[in-house]
Amino acid sequence: MNNGLILFLMAFLFLGLGYMGVPVAFALMAGVLVATALTPISLQSIVGQMFHGIDSETLLAVPFFLLVGELMTSANVTHRMIRLSQTLVGHLRGGLAQVITLFSMFFAGISGSSTADVAVLSRTVAPEMDKEGYDRAFTAALIACASTMANLIPPSIMAVVYGATGNVSIGGLFLGGIVPGVLIGVGLMIYSHFFGPVGVKKQRASLCAFAEAAKDSVLPMMIPIIIMGGILTGWFTPTEAGMIACAYILAVVIPLLNRRHIRNLPRDFIYTGLLYSIPLAAVAGASAFGWMLAYLRGPDIVAGWISDYAGTDGRIIMVLLVLLFVIIGDFVDAIPAIIIFMPIVNKLTELGNINPVHMGVVIITTLVFGLITPPYGLSLLVASKFVGVSFARAMLRSLPIYIVFFFVIGFTVLFPEVVLYFPKLLLPESVGCFKNPSGAGYICPQF
Repeated sequence: MNNGLILFLMAFLFLGLGYMGVPVAFALMAGVLVATALTPISLQSIVGQMFHGIDSETLLAVPFFLLVGELMTSANVTHRMIRLSQTLVGHLRGGLAQVITLFSMFFAGISGSSTADVAVLSRTVAPEMDKEGYDRAFTAALIACASTMANLIPPSIMAVVYGATGNVSIGGLFLGGIVPGVLIGVGLMIYSHFFGPVGVKKQRASLCAFAEAAKDSVLPMMIPIIIMGGILTGWFTPTEAGMIACAYILAVVIPLLNRRHIRNLPRDFIYTGLLYSIPLAAVAGASAFGWMLAYLRGPDIVAGWISDYAGTDGRIIMVLLVLLFVIIGDFVDAIPAIIIFMPIVNKLTELGNINPVHMGVVIITTLVFGLITPPYGLSLLVASKFVGVSFARAMLRSLPIYIVFFFVIGFTVLFPEVVLYFPKLLLPESVGCFKNPSGAGYICPQF
């Protein structure tokens, strides 16, 4: 059997089993094992490749960031940030809708997980929106769309996986995700103001109320500063940043703000382990799938198709990759998609002479869009279940919001100098800059 047929069979088994409800990790492994039987590759080599895919110190950042989000959520510390958001934007038209977006921007700097964001907002703000007469479908759609910022604004679990898999600077990806993440937040706030429900008009918070809310939020809001400050100064790696953030919450935040929660810490650790097992198994299966894809020369085939249309034009290559990943994101979870298609992305990045950090930000921004699009739409599915509305209704209310994501993706592709502004300013070596041998400063490539 030739390579093309084996590739088709792998993809068919993966997608077919996925549609039948088989977990992503097992659907991936099934496709790989069948392909292994049709090639000279031994079963032992494939199993070894699965373990090799998860044998990465960098990936240890993922469970620590998951633990940060779980500790903040279960300890009920997040209500302080929600109160701060209310004092800032609660008086605007559609006040609680604005609160959802602003809080998501704050919480994105702590958890790095869209699911954690959805869980917090569904438990806290969604019931209040229900009392004020907001349409539940709109509430679910907005919560799901706002939660996508957690994968862009640092720290981002997707950025950790992309950086570890593609050998791209994780710090650079963190900083590069700030612009598209903030643009999504601003876009959602504009949409909520002009096209969302009016809500209940509230008085503007006094300066004293804002000061009190800001004071109460100081401890949790220090977490993103600790994480990014340590990474940018070189004091610790992303994995160590996650460890330090967990230690800070355990030693400072919980004892000072919710001492009674200490008895529940074992449950938080166990639950985080269960959460981590899901992407870890998917990473193992996707690593073997991606390795088999490369063995069968899949990257060369796809890169050849794209280069036939785009040549070596970096922008056209990225536009075609965006179209590809918009479709992929509709069916496949982001983390397996990153690992499976990383050989193709790396090859096209080199072909188009594209900055690897810029390419990573574009791919991640495109894949987060898949969290709110059918039939996969994980964030939208979780939000609709928590809020108590059908997935179809939530999807219909999210359709107009897609315009915000199309704009942000297009902006990210067309304006690399803006996207890479913070990496170039704060971590220049992450985008290929090097120290000027004849003087101070850095010499950077043209974006």
